[in-house]
Amino acid sequence: MKKILFGTIGMVALGLSAPADAADLAARPYTKAPPPMIATIYDWSGFYIGINGGGGSSHKCWDFLAATTGALLGEGCHNATGGTVGGQVGYRWQSANWVFGLEGQGNWADFSGDNVSALILSQRNRSKIDAFGLITGQVGYAWNNVLFYVKGGGAVVADKFNIYTAPGFAGAGTLLASTSDNRWGGTVGAGLEFGFAPNWSVGVEYDHIFLGSRTLTLNAPGGGAFQTDRIGQNVDMGLVRVNYRWGGPVIAKY
Repeated sequence: MKKILFGTIGMVALGLSAPADAADLAARPYTKAPPPMIATIYDWSGFYIGINGGGGSSHKCWDFLAATTGALLGEGCHNATGGTVGGQVGYRWQSANWVFGLEGQGNWADFSGDNVSALILSQRNRSKIDAFGLITGQVGYAWNNVLFYVKGGGAVVADKFNIYTAPGFAGAGTLLASTSDNRWGGTVGAGLEFGFAPNWSVGVEYDHIFLGSRTLTLNAPGGGAFQTDRIGQNVDMGLVRVNYRWGGPVIAKY
């Protein structure tokens, strides 16, 4: 009887102490839910203006046009090389990752070179590009703030052509004849641009200008025709560009 009594008392004591023990446990700390993730997307849309600079080379070949027969007689080729600086203005619009644009560019240049005529050894043929302009369309693909694009359109180049007395002959360096020419052609190119600030970007670009051949008459300093040459040329150049853009540069996407 005593065993039953003591067992009952022990069970009651355990039942009364259990809630007290549970109450003594520390409360579970409250953890605030993390804020939603925000992905920043660079937007290439908007008007932009910028500057550029770099270097280029124009491969020029001269062919003497015989007045009596009309035959073209090769005088040789040279590369007119040098630096350039200029500016560009344009507009781009972005759809998903694709970027489309239109751009006008104008540059001063100093691409010059010469060679001694392989046909008339007493003459040195010299050419120089003073300036050029490009009007192009663009198609590009953007990885956030990195844009790769290709471009194509029209180009115009301001040329000067001179003939001097070749070294080793009497009067070496004397100007014998000259002419100037504004030549139109086509251009293609590609570039990679990096947006380093909300409205600023920097990039590199390669351009090739197709100018073909053109027959020109070079005149003596007194004004009379000296000789006629058919001159062909193309231009290759590399540029570094910096642009400032107007528009909504950044979009926050949840």
